[in-house]
Amino acid sequence: MDVKQVMRDYFVDLGEAAKDPARKVAWCTSVGPAEILRALGFEVYFPENHGALLGATRVCGDTIPVANAQGYSPEICSYLTSDIGAALKGITPLTKAYGLSEVPRPDVLVYCTNQCKDVMHWFAWYARRWNVPLLGIHPPNHLPEVLPEQVADVAAQYRRMIGQLETIAGRKLDPEALRSALAHSKEATDLWAQVLDSAKARPAPLNFFDGAIFMGPIVVLRGTPIATDYYRSLLAELQARIAAGHAAVPRERLRIYWEGMPVWGRLRHLSDLFAKQRAAVVASTYCNSWIFADFDPDEPLESMARAYLKIFINRDDAYKEAYIERLVREFVIDGVVFHAARTCPNNSNSSYNLPQRLAARGIRSVVVDGDLCDLRCFSDEQSTTLIEAFLETL
Repeated sequence: MDVKQVMRDYFVDLGEAAKDPARKVAWCTSVGPAEILRALGFEVYFPENHGALLGATRVCGDTIPVANAQGYSPEICSYLTSDIGAALKGITPLTKAYGLSEVPRPDVLVYCTNQCKDVMHWFAWYARRWNVPLLGIHPPNHLPEVLPEQVADVAAQYRRMIGQLETIAGRKLDPEALRSALAHSKEATDLWAQVLDSAKARPAPLNFFDGAIFMGPIVVLRGTPIATDYYRSLLAELQARIAAGHAAVPRERLRIYWEGMPVWGRLRHLSDLFAKQRAAVVASTYCNSWIFADFDPDEPLESMARAYLKIFINRDDAYKEAYIERLVREFVIDGVVFHAARTCPNNSNSSYNLPQRLAARGIRSVVVDGDLCDLRCFSDEQSTTLIEAFLETL
């Protein structure tokens, strides 16, 4: 299965759903409770994916200032400012890529602040603009460990939200439909974990820049058999590559960990830069963020609460330090590249001494300034010099 075709089918269907009065569309944050929405019959759209598309197509230089002029600071999430600016300008990359005249308008907006509170402000803008119901999950944040009472709190929030969603959907939640959606998500995320683990092979059959593309279905199609089918096919392809000795980076010399957000508008530049140095970026925090090992169809709400509480971005620094160290050992990493994203402090982990603490454990790293969408914060020249010099030292 081709990932481009999978994503095309998803967006074309979303566009049709938005025009069909018999179908309901829900917007959901990328690590929000998508399985509940699917079980209630909603088609699900993820604005952060749209933010990544805006970044990858490099139109954010035109859209971010529009949001800034409306009072949204240049210092806050550039997914938010890129997306709101695009809405105000009446443009979307979905038009050129998939023929959609606009983003699919929602019947309900659902966010979860397990990743940051910017998503709440982002969705609130659309709720005011289109007079659409806005529902939110507010879990505890920055956790050293996930406790049973925290899981119970989030599960209780899910139950309250389900009652509100049932009114909007015009139907009651079928417990069997929820179990089925969660079973699909569990199988897909387990396959996604195996896909990423395939990079433990030497040479690695894929790298971070491939993963940033391959991850599309696990973000937008969780809870469906489409994601499961896609990752089963991709895993078989990667296993064949390993058997054939096919390398994502020919003559792989170094193995790198990417910590932080992608620089969506410079993926190709960075991929070429590492490849030129024969350095394979074989593991990343970002791609691993859609591995939800705790999903359990027999305990749907509690296991969803546990899985979405446990995500890396929602954990404390000690957890993050141990997590990165474990992956460095498992993937036999030579060095870590921290991306300090100017507008995403929640997913930039180089500001509180973490590189120095990893250095004390014998793990070398470098910090590259940049951003997920706002390329005014990223310098090709400075990042190239930093990364090349770092790779030379390994």
